[in-house]
Amino acid sequence: MASKVLKQVSRVITSHRQREGGGFMVRRPLPSGSFDYADPFLMLDHLGPVDYKPGEAVGAPDHPHRGFETVTYILEGEFEHHDSHGNHGLLKPGWVQWMTAGSGVMHSEMPSDNQLKNGGMFQGFQIWVNLPAKDKMIRPRYQDVPPEDIPWFESQDKKTKIKVVAGEVEDVKATIDTHTPIYFLDLRTTGSYKLHIPKEMNAMVYNYYPSSIYVGNEKTKVAESQLAIIDTQGETVAFEAADDADDGSGKKESRVLVLAGSPIGEPVARYGPFVMNTREEIMQAMADIKSGAFGEIPGSTERMRKTEEANKKRKDAGKE
Repeated sequence: MASKVLKQVSRVITSHRQREGGGFMVRRPLPSGSFDYADPFLMLDHLGPVDYKPGEAVGAPDHPHRGFETVTYILEGEFEHHDSHGNHGLLKPGWVQWMTAGSGVMHSEMPSDNQLKNGGMFQGFQIWVNLPAKDKMIRPRYQDVPPEDIPWFESQDKKTKIKVVAGEVEDVKATIDTHTPIYFLDLRTTGSYKLHIPKEMNAMVYNYYPSSIYVGNEKTKVAESQLAIIDTQGETVAFEAADDADDGSGKKESRVLVLAGSPIGEPVARYGPFVMNTREEIMQAMADIKSGAFGEIPGSTERMRKTEEANKKRKDAGKE
């Protein structure tokens, strides 16, 4: 009698599309419908890919955050950030920004002057990661990490490469510091690979590439823009490039984000850019914004002007 294959993919969610920030389109599988929280992950947005013409690029002008972390990973294009604590940075392809909003920050995420002037491809991700109650009001922190400081794992057969943004793969460990145990991996395979994810972690796999991938011991097929929710069942999770990954050259490749984290297990109260534990804490955050406690960023009027002009340019070109 054949042994029963343990099912590791509990559900597959297809992203919906919506506009965010200053008007850019995202694909969002989390939250979605009845699935609104994958403790500790609050949100997963896939930005683009979009090919901007000169003057069309938009971002997210000044907005607040409190009580969680935002993780931005750029594949193509450039994003520039400023905040009310005087921090500033430029994120280019391959960069990761791990921002701990903590007690609160006013933040802007905009296309670089180069991206706005010259246009070009833009693609990236933003993930929101919850913080435990004890860390929700800590001092804000940035970790801007260039690609050369993010390690890669390569399988023995050379068919699988994994960018280890957070967590570890076999003997390769990430350099980014996280408040709770997190795995953030960019897995790319032309063959197959079995990945160890700690049993106690909640895990999910997002396919951001045009080709499909088989996930889990039961080989669930996950298509582009779909999110697979994983129950490891205490075993390694199998990944295999699907047949439709063949681009005609005889070389097939699938690419996914693997996210896993130890659940915090605390009440979640969320309203827009605030994620706390109680309604009273949300009301306090709103009061703090109104009183100016989050501060402000010089140049906010100019950022809004650029955003409005870019949106008008796209609308006049029939792209809205």
